[in-house]
Amino acid sequence: MIRKGRSRTHAQAIVEFALVLPIFLLILFGIIDAGRLIVTYNTLANSARSAARVAIVNQSTAGTDTCDTLSATAWPVGCGVVAGSAAGVEEADILLTYLNPTDTGPCVTLKIGCIVQVDVSGHFEALTPFIGQLIGPIDLTSTTKMPIENVCSNPPPAPLVQC
Repeated sequence: MIRKGRSRTHAQAIVEFALVLPIFLLILFGIIDAGRLIVTYNTLANSARSAARVAIVNQSTAGTDTCDTLSATAWPVGCGVVAGSAAGVEEADILLTYLNPTDTGPCVTLKIGCIVQVDVSGHFEALTPFIGQLIGPIDLTSTTKMPIENVCSNPPPAPLVQC
């Protein structure tokens, strides 16, 4: 009789484990996907900040993908692409807008005090199929605003390093 009771206990534990395991795995993978979502948003925010840092001192519309603000070939959009590469940010995902010092409309002539606004958009999809079906794809956007510190819309020739 003692043996018979033990086998029932083992069978009960296996059934309980089979009932709890899917819920446990759903919670575990939900935490992993939530972490990925946070990392993706932080990458987009870092991309917007990096592009704005370059745009406040160099407003060029073309250049290299460098984030060095002392480089004459620094390009705000290129810097944003490099900083957001982990989230798949491309040139089309970055929008630069120059606003007047009161932040009420566009800045017609670039001058110190105008505000640069950088909007970076991205896309997130959960890895877990069930969670992906529940929440679907998520579009993320990060915005950074900073005042222009130096006007340099036409970068100088390559040997010079500052505007």
